Amino acid sequence: MRSLVDLAGLPALSREVTEHIICATADLAYVTDLICYEPALEAAVAALAAGAPLIADVPMVAAGITAVPVICKATDPLTIRLARSAGITGSAAAVRLALGAAGPGAIWVIGGESAALYEILARGAEPTLVIGLPAGLSAAADAKAALRASGLPSLTNMSAKGGPGPAVAACSALLRLAAAALPARSAMAPPPAAARATAAAQATVPARRA
Repeated sequence: MRSLVDLAGLPALSREVTEHIICATADLAYVTDLICYEPALEAAVAALAAGAPLIADVPMVAAGITAVPVICKATDPLTIRLARSAGITGSAAAVRLALGAAGPGAIWVIGGESAALYEILARGAEPTLVIGLPAGLSAAADAKAALRASGLPSLTNMSAKGGPGPAVAACSALLRLAAAALPARSAMAPPPAAARATAAAQATVPARRA
């Protein structure tokens, strides 16, 4: 890949994330499409190394993240009931429940619907990082622009493209960097207390190697 595109001018973490996304998508246009903020990525890596909760908006994103436990409320029966009773989308309901389970400081990985990004903004979440890479011609670009304008630490792209693949790739890059920062914890397991708290809240996710 490096013979096709020169990423030498990017900061270290931004380069790692960009490389992972390009390798996952075979789309070189992400070089100029991604918007990475190096201090936010540094904070995310430190938080992941310390066992911060990781939240996925849809099962396809959750299934792609296997190095640590993942909270995903998309298929929770409570999500369906909340969506019906509150008159909101399933994505918005899942965000509400996940926020209640994880609290502030989480890493959010959004690769499904744009509604999840809007709900994160509406609920006053205090994330360490929002990986906001949903796809869609009608609303995705606007939702990502709103995320950037909010001032929340984020990793997004300017165009309407995205999806679970790029979102998982970005998260995997950060997890890999966090694991490298803690060589003694090769499995990147969070501290026992964090592991118990996350496991209690997470949805069941198939075990597959990233």
